[in-house]
Amino acid sequence: MFLIAPFCWVLVETVMRVCFAYLPKRGVTWATYRHCRAGHLMLDCAQRPLGQRQPCRSYSESFIRTLIITCVALALVLSSVSICDGRWLLAEDRLFGLWHFCTATNQSAPTCFRDLGQAHVPGLAVGMGLVRSMGALAVVAAIFGLELLMVSQVCEDKHSRPKWIMGSILLLVSFVLSSGGLLGFVIFLRNQVTLISFTLMFWCEFTASFLFFLNAISGLHINSITHPWEQPWKF
Repeated sequence: MFLIAPFCWVLVETVMRVCFAYLPKRGVTWATYRHCRAGHLMLDCAQRPLGQRQPCRSYSESFIRTLIITCVALALVLSSVSICDGRWLLAEDRLFGLWHFCTATNQSAPTCFRDLGQAHVPGLAVGMGLVRSMGALAVVAAIFGLELLMVSQVCEDKHSRPKWIMGSILLLVSFVLSSGGLLGFVIFLRNQVTLISFTLMFWCEFTASFLFFLNAISGLHINSITHPWEQPWKF
């Protein structure tokens, strides 16, 4: 729930950008309006010389950045649900998960064990602990990355673009951690793995990992287009 308020604010700001894009040509832009909100009148901002106005973002750029934030939020929800559920592999009558190992016989209710050693798979308990840690760290990195992306859109100043870059880098870190967790899970259970044995929760984590990578690369790319790397900037 703590993600809803900032995300809604980003959507509101995007809609307001569209409205300002169609205002009459009186010199009133989104950037000047943001400056007017600090306590100046709209009329003073409209009459201010062009050289004193801050550069404003186009509607397409704002829309793409908001779309990236939306996809990251979706990926974060998918990854969180997948890690919390943890049931990733169903092999015959055995269900392997990050937190439990379950067995079912003769259409009876499954019997689950928190001790993963009951699965009689060498190194499974230690391996699942490593996979859980990597998945949890991936979610944490994605949360901080998403917050930086949203703050860079809500609070537009000279630090907004560095914040956007740092958020995209954190999404790349989240991709590395989540994909490493997926790969580790497959390696530890390589003898039980088949293509149709993976559950929906596994594919949710796979999709989230792909979205982390796609949006991180997209965020860095759009930032490099609108703010070339050769231009100096500081954190």
